[in-house]
Amino acid sequence: MSSSTSKPLINLLRGWPSTSLLPASLVKRAADTALTTPSIAHPGLLYGPDSGHPNLRKSIAAWLTDFYHPQEPVRDDRICISGGASQSLGCLLQVFSDPIYTRAIWISSPAYMLAFRIFEDAGFHGKLRSVPEDDEGIDVEFLRREIQKTEQEHRGDRDSPSMLKPKRPWSKIYRHVIYVVPNHSNPSSVSMSLERREHLVRLAREFDCLVVCDDVYDFLQWPASTESGDSGLRQCTLPRVVDIDRVLEGGAEGPGRDGFGNVASNGSFSKICGPGLRTGWVQGTRKLAYGVSQAGTTRSGGAPSQLTSTYVSLLLEWGELQEHVYGTLQPALAARYRTMVSAIEKHLVPLGVTYAQPGKEVAGGYFVWLSLPEPLKGAEVARLGREQQNLIVAEGEMFEVPGDSKRIKFPRDVRVCFAWEAEDMLEQGIARLGQVILEAQRRGNMADGIQRETDENDRKKTTMVEGGANYW
Repeated sequence: MSSSTSKPLINLLRGWPSTSLLPASLVKRAADTALTTPSIAHPGLLYGPDSGHPNLRKSIAAWLTDFYHPQEPVRDDRICISGGASQSLGCLLQVFSDPIYTRAIWISSPAYMLAFRIFEDAGFHGKLRSVPEDDEGIDVEFLRREIQKTEQEHRGDRDSPSMLKPKRPWSKIYRHVIYVVPNHSNPSSVSMSLERREHLVRLAREFDCLVVCDDVYDFLQWPASTESGDSGLRQCTLPRVVDIDRVLEGGAEGPGRDGFGNVASNGSFSKICGPGLRTGWVQGTRKLAYGVSQAGTTRSGGAPSQLTSTYVSLLLEWGELQEHVYGTLQPALAARYRTMVSAIEKHLVPLGVTYAQPGKEVAGGYFVWLSLPEPLKGAEVARLGREQQNLIVAEGEMFEVPGDSKRIKFPRDVRVCFAWEAEDMLEQGIARLGQVILEAQRRGNMADGIQRETDENDRKKTTMVEGGANYW
């Protein structure tokens, strides 16, 4: 019988919001109001316009303007409602990429692993490329060198480009797609610096790239210092990449540009309200947002999440979702994060484990990225955690880009999530992980000792044989 059977399961892999933080009562009130008000219920139960529920688009635009304080207010005609960030990514690929013409998908790594299949379903199997990141986010210079190599390989394609998809007035096909999570990245928790964001936009314009930014963790941030308490932040500290694209050097719609821009911001209510709502949005230029709304699945099926859009729109109009985020989610996740980090410092750091730390000002997101000491492997630690401690963690190899993992690998890393399990289980989970690591180190030391003893005995035998041969 496994030694873990008597222990309750602790799942530090699952990247879901805790059920204790779901605003069910708020959603119920909004649903009751929407469904008992014919002027809201009837449009909500019908197909809806391609770009999504008009009131929700306006409410999102107002909140984004208030939260990010961009140089120009966000307008609703730059927003298209989606069924969540994953569906948005699929629609963006449907409209703005071509599996023949688009050279590659460039993915900041370690990467969100469930995005891989979305890219492969769009025809990019074998064309996914890994780009390393450092403390400032994606390595833009590495990306530039690799794109230049790819352009050289395709230099003969520019005169007679091949495409599977027909030309359509509402779309364009980009030569490259870049996928990043700029703020509190999944899995590494790294946030991209302002300088990197600007460099990324310039590179995207130079090489005709569409940068898809999963901005789903932006609202989940808090002061990194414990001296600030558990209060949240009502304003983002960095501009989004899409806002930089809008204004940098004449803007995405400036002279000589085609108006589609080079950045799409992917937003979702999954992490800030509830993933079951299946409601999100894409923001870009007017032309890009309209293009997303013309994806075949939307044109046939109608606006995604039309009914739940009415609930979310009311919550935003009433200000209740914003207050839930600022007054409940941010403080609760800040407390969970600090509990986990304290446990990591207590149980893991003395064993040689290091972890990705945010900048001096802001922490956020859902995850902490751990690096194990040599010679431990993340996959082995994850296996032992399941078997010995009834603990589930995500090994780093899960986040390697398929087909390109030989170059950029994460064999000694582990991701842990502080959003799903109850706060009082987080320290216990990290303590169990520490026990697993300690046991693995003891086994390794024992094996090393046995190997050293064997090597020493072999050496002595060899010396005796060689000495005897010389004597005789």
